[in-house]
Amino acid sequence: MDFYDVIKQRSSVREFTDEPIPEETLRRIIGAAYQAPANDHFRDWHFIVVTDKAMKRAVLEGVPKNLTERDADNMTFLSDPVQKESFRFAVPKQYSMLMNAAAVIIPLMKKKVDVLHPADLSHLNCFASVWCSIENLWLAATAEGYGCNLRIPRGNEEETARQATGFPGEYMIPCFIGIGRPAPDAVRTKQLLPDMEQQLHWQKF
Repeated sequence: MDFYDVIKQRSSVREFTDEPIPEETLRRIIGAAYQAPANDHFRDWHFIVVTDKAMKRAVLEGVPKNLTERDADNMTFLSDPVQKESFRFAVPKQYSMLMNAAAVIIPLMKKKVDVLHPADLSHLNCFASVWCSIENLWLAATAEGYGCNLRIPRGNEEETARQATGFPGEYMIPCFIGIGRPAPDAVRTKQLLPDMEQQLHWQKF
């Protein structure tokens, strides 16, 4: 698939078929993550791949299971109707989109700094780098014909996943990634695309 076609086709998928993903394909997709730029060149990211249903249930135990569109309305600060409708679709699926995915991939990054209280922007380099790897992973999954979604853990979700999988305390989860073959009727929510003529600047703002 052409690279720019991959970029155009990449979107959040929250509904999947029951098709499993071959291990060699998952290895290729995660291998693409390790090709991303890294601030320290070490790429000391770890990825836990969870395909077992019972293990997924344990990992995701902390994720809210019964969110509704009303919850989405109470959470969101969005006023644009397109963005708001996308939010109303996504929020109730925060648990099912991961639980029903063929695999949940858990990226791990070492907590070298307090990313919530950085001294300056350079302290966030490690955090920025792991997100580059996540983007590579997502694009590779799209190129392989799969779809992804992600959830940034809140509250006790990270600690629940840590207890289930046993990853060391010096690592943190930037997000959970659900990956699988998109269902034939999977909803792709409408996106607002920027006007490049208004937002692209040459030489000066």
